[in-house]
Amino acid sequence: MLADQVQHLIAIVAYMAVVIAIGVVFAKRANKDTESYFLGGRTLGPWVSAFSAEASDMSGWLLMGLPGLAYWSGLASAGWTAIGLAIGTYLNWLIVSKRLRRYSVAVDAITIPDFFSRRFHEDKRVLMTIASVMIIVFFTPYAGSCLMACGKLFSQLFGTDYSTMVIIAALFVLTYTFLGGFLAESTSDFMQGVVMILALVLVVVLGIGAAGGLSTVIENANGIPGFLSLVTSANPTGEAANGTALFGEASKYTGLAIASAMAWGLGYFGMPQVLLRFMGIRAEHELTRSRRIATTWVIISLFTAVAIGLIGRVLYSDAYMVYGSGNTENIFILMSTKLLPPLLAGLVSAGILAAAISSSDSYLLISASAVSKNVWQGLIRKSASEKETMWVSRIVLVLITIFAIFVATGKNQVIFSIVDFAWAGFGAAFGPLMLFSLFWKRTTYAGAIAGMIAGGGMVFLWNFVISTLGGVWGIYELLPAFLFSCIVIVVVSLLTKKPSEAIQKEFDSVSKKVA
Repeated sequence: MLADQVQHLIAIVAYMAVVIAIGVVFAKRANKDTESYFLGGRTLGPWVSAFSAEASDMSGWLLMGLPGLAYWSGLASAGWTAIGLAIGTYLNWLIVSKRLRRYSVAVDAITIPDFFSRRFHEDKRVLMTIASVMIIVFFTPYAGSCLMACGKLFSQLFGTDYSTMVIIAALFVLTYTFLGGFLAESTSDFMQGVVMILALVLVVVLGIGAAGGLSTVIENANGIPGFLSLVTSANPTGEAANGTALFGEASKYTGLAIASAMAWGLGYFGMPQVLLRFMGIRAEHELTRSRRIATTWVIISLFTAVAIGLIGRVLYSDAYMVYGSGNTENIFILMSTKLLPPLLAGLVSAGILAAAISSSDSYLLISASAVSKNVWQGLIRKSASEKETMWVSRIVLVLITIFAIFVATGKNQVIFSIVDFAWAGFGAAFGPLMLFSLFWKRTTYAGAIAGMIAGGGMVFLWNFVISTLGGVWGIYELLPAFLFSCIVIVVVSLLTKKPSEAIQKEFDSVSKKVA
């Protein structure tokens, strides 16, 4: 191993040691009972709540997927996606957070499936089971995308086998999640959120300096057809001449494409890893401060992630020639290792590890809670003890991790593509139902079930069938699936019997503002 690689390894191992230490510190509190393990006993402060929500949400795609997209096609697609996400973040904290915190306490819910089930006072746990299945289906590829980021990081830095690195990363995340649960996860996510944003800002500043200044970056980027425009998209040919990538004529980035990219923002209303932070904060009034912190973090992070892709194309024009191979998603790592001293590059690269860990632990824990708490204890063995439920959750953690490894080791995978499918799934299956559950008293149990199935099902139908028709049908599946779910919830609710008097009174009491 080269001297530079040794320094990279020292920095990353030191970082991983700190994360494990956090898990150990919180292990006792986490294992007190299932509420402590899965929701931290509702003790999160505003800073931890905000940073952990966004760090767990953004995952490895923030430092790899989004810069890779910007590096390949320019500002339009990555830029509009970032704008949609920033708006979605703000609106989710503004509209959903306080009402969900209040409602989840009123019905004593500690998971998202649990909340939906208790919100509609169901007896047979049908809605809870469907929600749990949705979590397993969409979080497995999501967790896989995080392991992919770790695999790409280590294989790029150390020239090691990608699949081996994926497995090592999976074992690390699994061990850490085993130990500390939600509280350790959220606390370490706060630290990881700090590392992520510092890494992004540092690489952008150094990248601009290496390119000769901001004006030089803009001038060179403008030389690429459609690269710095929000209404056109660059078209790399996959060829290079004299160390410079060749581009074809820019293509128009249509209004439909803009709507499709901005639709990413709708996904926030259904993201369990974010919604749980709303439920887990210690006091409702602290969500206002959390909203400001989270929105600021997201705007800075998204802006710098896109900027890294744009600057990277100027600095290393022909470094990556094929987008489908996922190699373009290594641009952040390349810039870090080229522009920074080895030890500092290792710390910055730990930002990628931070992003991947902060998300994968959330996905694994939420998936485990869906099966152990909602399906096992809530449906199969209602008499299961807290200890038994905890053991079931750990078994599920192992099984889901194995599936995630299979997803991550698939050939020619692109992190951005995997995340965009899983994001659409949660956004369409949970997002509309969450909004209607919180804000429309007339929403019925039948409407809830129909809407969740309609949203999740439409994501699959649109992604694998309808979008293949091309043209206007090529829009991001989240947008049509979200709208379809909303329509189904309204229509079925109006065609079925009104909710019981008890449900309506509960809704009214939650709707009243807390002084």
